[in-house]
Amino acid sequence: MRFELSDRVQTVPPSGIRRFFEIAEERDDVISLGVGEPDFATPWAARDAAITSLEQGKTSYTANRGKRELREAISDYVADRFELGYDPDEEIIVTAGASEAVDLAFRAFVDPGDTVAIAQPSYISYEPGVVFAGGDVLPVPTTEEDDFRLTVEALEAAGADEADTLVLCYPNNPTGAIMTEADLEPVAEFVREHDLTVLSDEIYAELTYDGNEHVSIATLPGMRERTIVFNGFSKAHAMTGLRLGYALGPADAIAAMNKIHQYTMLSAPTTAQHAALEALDSCDGDVREMVSQYDRRRRFVLSRFREIGMDVFEAKGAFYCFPEVPEGFTAEEFAEEVLREQGVAVVPGDVFGAGGNGHLRISYATGLEDLREALARIEAFVEEHT
Repeated sequence: MRFELSDRVQTVPPSGIRRFFEIAEERDDVISLGVGEPDFATPWAARDAAITSLEQGKTSYTANRGKRELREAISDYVADRFELGYDPDEEIIVTAGASEAVDLAFRAFVDPGDTVAIAQPSYISYEPGVVFAGGDVLPVPTTEEDDFRLTVEALEAAGADEADTLVLCYPNNPTGAIMTEADLEPVAEFVREHDLTVLSDEIYAELTYDGNEHVSIATLPGMRERTIVFNGFSKAHAMTGLRLGYALGPADAIAAMNKIHQYTMLSAPTTAQHAALEALDSCDGDVREMVSQYDRRRRFVLSRFREIGMDVFEAKGAFYCFPEVPEGFTAEEFAEEVLREQGVAVVPGDVFGAGGNGHLRISYATGLEDLREALARIEAFVEEHT
């Protein structure tokens, strides 16, 4: 018997990132600069809280929306760090990673035929998520000339005035771009004028550099009531495998997301919720130290690419940089050849959508020694082929 696959599933190609990881896994000499995952362990206090919760037998379901104590802690945290005010009872839901929160939003708010504008380059799961929900994707390319920031001109050129929803990710995966309050204000005006809803992925909010502070579009006038904010513990708190995220939004929107959540996931992992509570309570110093290390690596990687002679965008957030490939290569060709010849895994920028062509995503969420060796290998490759 052969299963008949749905059109939606057949429309979506396999992950372009996973293909390079699978090739890399076949060799034991590869340095991977492709994984968007901290190389740090989860702070010990959070791990200890998780262990203690298991020892005490706290392994039952929690409330669908997550432990109330954790929702209260999240409410306090986002208010303190990002000036976001959300009621823990009605306006916050804890999810199995921020990715589940994004998927819940697509399924809750996108009807078949709805148009979802996605600022690109962007995280690879947004477009498939829209397709699985039955919506139509409208790419809105950003450019290096605009520092990969979303502009009203880009929205207008793409026809986003006719869209129903806009998806943002700042600090950005894969470019490392950020948007300041001054950058966000005209976008917010466009959104209000054309009555769009906004899905704002802010999972890298803690990871900004050069004195920049993250600003959420939900804090701008008239935006809170039309915005869902996604965040979580994977990146800043190095808790990727614990799978814990959350969404913030108006009560009716969060209720709709919870309706889907309670029929599918039921509740986020209980052990991870205990770890997250401790992370918010006592791990600020660990986060600051990790951000400091990322910044050191960021500056090293940017300087080395310039020494190699590859143009590279001045990333200000997340833990990625986005260099241009040398003349004579496509991004995919460069990624395949540098992996085959030098054992360095990077991700071609075009897998992240419009605007990514001709670039590579480089993750510096790995140790400095590996970064030094990887950049030396890339330099040898470039010298041989250009």
